[in-house]
Amino acid sequence: MSVLERPVTVRSRGLTGRPVAVRGRGLSLRVRPRPLAVTLLLTLLAAGTGALALTRDGLVPPAEVLGALFGAGSEQAAFVVLELRLPRVALGLVVGAALGAAGALFQQLSRNPLGSPDIVGFNSGAATGALLVLLHGDPAYVAAGAAGGGLATAIVVQLLARRGSFRGNRLILAGIAVGSLLASVNAYLLTRAALDHAQSAQLWLIGSLGSAERHQVMPALLGLGALLLAALPVVRRLDLLEMGDEAAGGLGVDAARTRVFVLLIAVGLSAVAVSAAGPIVFVALCAPQLARRLRRGAGTGLLPAAAMGALLLSASDLVAISLPTAGPLPVGVVTGALGGVYLAWLLGRGRRRR
Repeated sequence: MSVLERPVTVRSRGLTGRPVAVRGRGLSLRVRPRPLAVTLLLTLLAAGTGALALTRDGLVPPAEVLGALFGAGSEQAAFVVLELRLPRVALGLVVGAALGAAGALFQQLSRNPLGSPDIVGFNSGAATGALLVLLHGDPAYVAAGAAGGGLATAIVVQLLARRGSFRGNRLILAGIAVGSLLASVNAYLLTRAALDHAQSAQLWLIGSLGSAERHQVMPALLGLGALLLAALPVVRRLDLLEMGDEAAGGLGVDAARTRVFVLLIAVGLSAVAVSAAGPIVFVALCAPQLARRLRRGAGTGLLPAAAMGALLLSASDLVAISLPTAGPLPVGVVTGALGGVYLAWLLGRGRRRR
């Protein structure tokens, strides 16, 4: 009997966010309708924002943009769309999704809404590794340098916060301390670099999609896809750790191994983002929390957070290229401003609750 012919039973409790269980011989699937709907909606909004970026100034009409995407436009339109604009849009979506997913994993791992890679210093470590490669090595190995720097930072932060087991304020404080130290290291590296290298590296440190090229998109996309596929099987075990290590262990979850595996995946996602666009701030912090408010549920919410990250970074980049500034505005400037507004809103909201 083929897979399509196998009997399948479906149990549903409605579309209120409760899981829908789909089971059959060799088939087991749990679907939560509300998070799925939120993910699809955010993905469509992110794609729509990217489409606006392709036609932002009217230089290429929407009809010619579509023609260029499907290989039926003029050579001029194809060059503008496929060579100049599409790589930036596509890379922004991939980097935003990587940041959102990394933030969701870090926050669930630390059980703290401030546990994002830019707050706890992992992005700074990835930036240090990438800077060393950019200034003193082969730029082709920037991704490896970012991954190595992020992993080394994660190990140091874990050693400093080992009594907290990746929980609570101890991890945040250790990460802030290590991140501040690495920011000084990055500044020192810039002062010792040649002027032209220092200028390009400084722009990269702010976080920018302005130098995106077609050859960067596919490696970043493949890295994001592989890491998300690796994360999906362990997200359920990570969520079970909320009950405590002993209770999760009674259900067959190895707490230490799960934390290490999730940490490696989160560091990998951060490295994908940093190596492609620099250490863009606040997207990993805001995206999981905004997605959580939309899906109205507990747990990691990996895919909604990734979709929200893609939307936030794509919208921020659209704002960055649309502002009437004297020169190109790095997207990191916009995300930093939006992140400050978000934190101010959180403080005001908490004060009203008290």
